[in-house]
Amino acid sequence: MHFGDSQLPRRPHTRSSERTSMAYQAILRVYAVLFACTLTGVVFRRYWLDAEDPYKCRALMTRGHWLDPFKKWQPPGCLMHQYTAKDIRACLNGQRIVYIGDSTARQLFWATAKKLNATGANAYRQEVDKHEDLAFEDVHFIWDPFLNSSSLRAELLSSLDGNTPEDADPTETAGLITLGGGLWYARHFQSDWLDRYGDALDYVAPLLDAGKGSPSLIHPPRSGKGRKDHHVYMTPIQVPLYDVLSPPRASTITPTKIISMNEYLFNLSTTKGIRVPWSHSLMTWESEGAYEESGLHVIEDVAAGKVDVLLNARCNTQMTYLHGYPFDKTCCSTYENQHPLRTHFYLALVFIPSLIIGFRSYGTITPKPFRGFRQLGRRPSVSGLPTIDLFKAFAVLSIVLTYCALADRTQLFDKTQKYFKYLEFFGLCAVVLVLGLLSVRPTLDKKPQASDALSRPQSAEPPFLSRDQSDEWKGWMQFIILIYHYTGASSVLGIYQVIRILVASYLFLSGFGHTVFFYRKQNYSMSRCASVLVRYNLLSCVLPYIMDTDYLFYYFAPLVSFWYLVVYLTMRIRSSKNSSMPLLLSKIGVSAVIVTLLARAPILFESTFLLLKHTCNIHWNVKEWQFRLQLDCYIVHGGMVAAIVYCEVSDILRGQSSPQNTLSVVIRRHWNKIRSVSVAVALIIFPGFWYFVQQFSDKVTYNQWVPFVSPFPILAFVVLRNCNRHLRNYYSWVFAWLGKCSLETFTLQFHIWLAADTKGLLSLGVFGRKAMHIDGRYHDLVILTGVFLWLSSMTADATTTITNWIIDPRHQPVREIKLTPLTVANDVELNAFGDGLNRERIRPGAFSRHLKKWYELWMGKLEFRLASIVLIMWILNMV
Repeated sequence: MHFGDSQLPRRPHTRSSERTSMAYQAILRVYAVLFACTLTGVVFRRYWLDAEDPYKCRALMTRGHWLDPFKKWQPPGCLMHQYTAKDIRACLNGQRIVYIGDSTARQLFWATAKKLNATGANAYRQEVDKHEDLAFEDVHFIWDPFLNSSSLRAELLSSLDGNTPEDADPTETAGLITLGGGLWYARHFQSDWLDRYGDALDYVAPLLDAGKGSPSLIHPPRSGKGRKDHHVYMTPIQVPLYDVLSPPRASTITPTKIISMNEYLFNLSTTKGIRVPWSHSLMTWESEGAYEESGLHVIEDVAAGKVDVLLNARCNTQMTYLHGYPFDKTCCSTYENQHPLRTHFYLALVFIPSLIIGFRSYGTITPKPFRGFRQLGRRPSVSGLPTIDLFKAFAVLSIVLTYCALADRTQLFDKTQKYFKYLEFFGLCAVVLVLGLLSVRPTLDKKPQASDALSRPQSAEPPFLSRDQSDEWKGWMQFIILIYHYTGASSVLGIYQVIRILVASYLFLSGFGHTVFFYRKQNYSMSRCASVLVRYNLLSCVLPYIMDTDYLFYYFAPLVSFWYLVVYLTMRIRSSKNSSMPLLLSKIGVSAVIVTLLARAPILFESTFLLLKHTCNIHWNVKEWQFRLQLDCYIVHGGMVAAIVYCEVSDILRGQSSPQNTLSVVIRRHWNKIRSVSVAVALIIFPGFWYFVQQFSDKVTYNQWVPFVSPFPILAFVVLRNCNRHLRNYYSWVFAWLGKCSLETFTLQFHIWLAADTKGLLSLGVFGRKAMHIDGRYHDLVILTGVFLWLSSMTADATTTITNWIIDPRHQPVREIKLTPLTVANDVELNAFGDGLNRERIRPGAFSRHLKKWYELWMGKLEFRLASIVLIMWILNMV
């Protein structure tokens, strides 16, 4: 759609393109070295620096800092989960949580009770006295400030008895016991407080040591369905805020006493193996806001954080075993719920590159049965066999999948929590904007084509929504979406509203582009349809087998695939009548109604998903899928209408429509006015849309409106982006480059840029303590972003190569092969496999004949290849 007036001269770009290609290749080599250094660094950290704490148990128990003060606690290198009532009950499997001690232990009791039932806990708190035993649902408190009562001893003996039968009532034992006391010794004893406190610990220590199966400080608990483990922790003495203590307390509870008692506890923990969460003390270190007015007790948020430390140490491995992904509980966790296919891909990481070297080698290093296939593989135009480039594509895909598994399904990389800051979000956006502006250059897509949108005849200007422009659009949107995910900006309504429009823009481009193709080319072949769907879904279909997720988890590929089928069927049905504008628009309207019914009353999806569950062992969330469809229910149809209008107006301006048509005459005669009015309306839409969305106070209401309003800002952007010839003739190379691999970046970010299935951030963990803080994250950001973008680009090329081979293995682009004496000598074997010459002289072995028959079947029909892939996936699902 050209809104420009004059025609720009076309300039040669050959030398510039060569320099750009050389620079691009140099950048790829740099990132390949960076990738190798990254793996080396994390392996060194994991197996040398963190050798004594491989599962981050000690890190959870002894270190950490507040990201969001008193809201989000960050142990170094792992994700701490904030447990809910459902999580607690699933982990403990009916066992009790018991707190024993003084008022600091009682605070932990109330914090746990509120996690289970906040309303009921607050009501119960009004009914009880302070100094008494308490019980609320599955959590109990025993008042024992001196830690020497018979109740304490009885509880420990009953819960830690190694002879407890497996079928015993779980409510009779405690799955988590926490002792907390010591302040009363400082408060009520002046001379022998340390001896008395030591006697109490010496009294408790043998009972704690008698617990069978209680994990050590550096090893997580074992997992298993229905396990009834027993874990005992001894909290450090709460360091008070001395300056605000009441005079009686300030005179007796002194720093000397607290430090001495905590030192005694530390020495005992190292000799007796008592598990002490020293991170509890760090939660209040130099933080006046962490305390209540008394200066002795902490606020509710800090108490909840202390409870979460205990629950993460007790439950993370168990919850990973029970629930699988998202693997967002990485502190003191072993990733035991891993998919068995991951091991095979580790082997493939070594095998496939070796196979490439073998096929590229000469002489006797290649076994005789494969020699003919080695040469055939170099000449696919004759044989249709895999090329070296295809093997490289499989190698790249194998390496990327293995890297995903290592990054997000092992403790090789550190994981940290997201924390939103306005300055960080907009600062990263500003950096991206600068990079985009610095990479602006003239577009090369200036050849007039049949599909040029609203171009004048003989125009050398880029078409409407040219390839460079659409790639640029996808690229800068992808940058913002990546930043949105990295910074955790989903909690900010205004940013979320913009991101929803960006996602809708992707679908608009998809609907627009595919409709233009079908309208112009009238190509509804199976090979074309299969090529698009395989390209969209190749990565998203393979990842679930490696990462133990599911296909809908990578929701964008299923979404664009669904909408592609909608466009395909809409244009394919009665395609011979697509020249009739009323009929074509009616088909689009009927399609929109059908999709609306499917999204609003998804009985078809529910039935389909249920059938897949029982026949293919596929477990998809129909509510999540319905939610995704409803969010962008009409934007693709809007893109289809825009594509039809574009094609018709383009034909009118070229003089390819009937001159007697009244609409054609009006458009030709008043095109300049139509163009000016379109620009003016587009300029009004943006502030109007922003004012409109400010009226919403929550996401739920906004999501109900976004399907109806999203086409307006998108169309306005399209008009403004093409309203001037200078805007059409220039594009950002950096944005366009990312746009070419936007599908891969969207999918791979889940595991190799973000972490814990998007719940956290990936970290190298090699920059020491500074990397634990917000300003230290940028070391990881720079390195991991480079590796992530490089792998995404390589994966995009690899999936394209593999898709081309699946669709048509006989027509693969190959490099020119120079003949050598060996290739000439092996022509006899080539004839035996290829054109049939000299069959009487050379008879291939049985192994070679079987391989040849298999390849003939594989290359015979596209339907066979697709059916084979589906069959393999079904087998993998069932096993």
